[in-house]
Amino acid sequence: MNSISKKKLSYRITEELFIYLEDFGRVETLPFRYQDLLRFNFSVPLLDKLGKDTLWETVFYQPGETEELNQRLVQTYALMKVEGDMRLMEHLYVDRIDFCPFGNSKPFRIRIKNQFNDNYDYYYVKLADASRVYGLEFEDLLSPNRINFLVDADTLVEEHIIGIPGDQFAKINLTEPGINETRLAKEFIKFNERCFVRLLGDMRSYNFVIDMTLDFDDTQFRFRAIDFDQQSYEGRKALYLPQYFKENNPYVDLCVKFINKETAKQYQLEERSLMARRLKIAHFRLAALLEVMIQDTVSLKDKTEQLRTELAEHYKRDAFLKCKNMGEIMRLSLNMLLEHSA
Repeated sequence: MNSISKKKLSYRITEELFIYLEDFGRVETLPFRYQDLLRFNFSVPLLDKLGKDTLWETVFYQPGETEELNQRLVQTYALMKVEGDMRLMEHLYVDRIDFCPFGNSKPFRIRIKNQFNDNYDYYYVKLADASRVYGLEFEDLLSPNRINFLVDADTLVEEHIIGIPGDQFAKINLTEPGINETRLAKEFIKFNERCFVRLLGDMRSYNFVIDMTLDFDDTQFRFRAIDFDQQSYEGRKALYLPQYFKENNPYVDLCVKFINKETAKQYQLEERSLMARRLKIAHFRLAALLEVMIQDTVSLKDKTEQLRTELAEHYKRDAFLKCKNMGEIMRLSLNMLLEHSA
């Protein structure tokens, strides 16, 4: 299949999108901006437990700046967790700041630690991009997962999504005895369907995590996206289907081995039905979001034309050919959920 865009264009947050975010509690006056974190003095490569380069760098600031910046970062964590009540955060401190120079958003990862018990949590600071914001909102409204994030001008702050990276899980956890491969295959099929319906692209194994939850008789799995930059951007239909990325072959192989065609269709229908239910519950908020997206530009003209053509052929629906932008394509894709659930 065609390769994914090597460098996705970044789209600023429009006034209309900002108003939507403000209306639904996503806007907050932050005590710092993304550019403030770029003023680090030096960095060192961050290695994993096996001594391998993680592609992240731990950054350090001038001593005079460090204390004030750390205080602002803890305050931001408080804004996300307890609406800014610093009385509940006095025992927290910034343990580490990491920077990833790769990718579209060039994120900083802030590690917050509890001085009483050494428990820690993370959050991320990124350059705000409209595509990612739309992706985060659709994830929060249409998936089984809730997402907490805040926006202030060009700065985006996101909570950490817990789970084992998909590529690491395939290399290590899949070989462990007792892993319920059938359940894992089922969840990949549902994840694949969810990404396709809400047009989230580039879900290669390092762009999602697997959350494992112990149940009374077995372990439950859930695939969770962690990268939302490719929301409704690419033109090729296959790029919205995780099954077509070679990095995901270990999961595709499980589906081929343990799930027959009829059962796969059942799981796809189950996921569409669940999404339709969530759509009905969040109907007014989704309608407001889509109205903003329809007025926005989040992709290139040739990609929009390619996607509408391929989706029209896939669904046998000429209505896709009338879509003028990615927002209209997204709205039609979601409306089809309601048609099939009626």
